[in-house]
Amino acid sequence: MGLFGKKAEPAQAQQAAPEAAASEKPSASSKETSMAMLKRDDEPARGGEVNAVLGRGTEFEGKLTFEGEVRIAGKFNGEIFSKDRLQVDDSAKIHAEISAGSVVVYGEIVGNIKAVQVVELKANAKVKGNIETPSLIIEKGVIFEGACKMENLGKGNVTPLKSADDKK
Repeated sequence: MGLFGKKAEPAQAQQAAPEAAASEKPSASSKETSMAMLKRDDEPARGGEVNAVLGRGTEFEGKLTFEGEVRIAGKFNGEIFSKDRLQVDDSAKIHAEISAGSVVVYGEIVGNIKAVQVVELKANAKVKGNIETPSLIIEKGVIFEGACKMENLGKGNVTPLKSADDKK
């Protein structure tokens, strides 16, 4: 069957396909699209771009190393390493040692978390393990069982806060 429901004879169909492909000129937008699909693996991800998702119903065991943002909504056992962002969705159940740039938790983690930037425990998150980070945000409704060590893990400079009296 040819295009748009019309019947094409075999000889005509074979000749029509190469002619159609040869007559089409790639537009600027199609070049941009093809370049986006050919993104190199060694390019760092842009902020807010999710590089991978382990969805609901997914079970994975081992060592996960990544760049950019990764979201986990399934089950994961093992180790997680990254300089970037890890998001643990509300359906996730993770048994792992985690070392990342930042970690946002909506689900369950059993294991230690080390983040260079921030750890955010969102409402209804459950964490059983130690947390080491310079910045910790815990929302109401979180269950956190463990110890927390807060110090400047990154190499960024810390600017001391000044009180209103110091500005006079």
